[in-house]
Amino acid sequence: MFTGIITDVGNIRSCEQRGDLRLVIACNYDMDDVAIGASIACSGVCLTVVEKGDGWFAVDASAETVSCTAKGMWDAGTRLNLERALKVGDELGGHIVTGHVDGVGQIVGSETIGDSWKVTVAAPASLAPYIATKGSITVDGVSLTVNDIADQADGSAHFTLNIIPHTAQMTTLDSLGIGRHINLEIDVLARYLKRMEDLRPR
Repeated sequence: MFTGIITDVGNIRSCEQRGDLRLVIACNYDMDDVAIGASIACSGVCLTVVEKGDGWFAVDASAETVSCTAKGMWDAGTRLNLERALKVGDELGGHIVTGHVDGVGQIVGSETIGDSWKVTVAAPASLAPYIATKGSITVDGVSLTVNDIADQADGSAHFTLNIIPHTAQMTTLDSLGIGRHINLEIDVLARYLKRMEDLRPR
């Protein structure tokens, strides 16, 4: 489990296809405090540490993981939002995040309002029923609040987010160009509520 509060921004040092994709990620974590087998969320994707060294760790991303996440995010040189797994007793500053990407969205609008950015994201029809105004959503591993949502004729949805300067500075959301693909994880509570609604007798 995670909270969507980013604690470091890493950089993919290398990627190598070995059946699965072996990624070596540079980071600022004290790796003496990170165990082999530990979980680290990488831009919203829960991955397992399989090797480590001073200022880096390695993970394996399966073909399923690569196919279900944002295009190009596993290329060498890509920056990743990092968060270590939640420990019992830690402050829950964001919301409950599982590290399982539910779909990929695309930025379709971006404008500055004061010192912040208003960003519009297109979400696929499969996720639209789970997104609500003032609800939580995880974008590339970052816990954010939905400002507004507009359903589209094809069943998809456009929703807006407000990115404050601190969030931009501490994450990879400092680069929000139109057309960028982003990993989305819906609120876990919304997932269960939708399932319950689907099973309710009519």
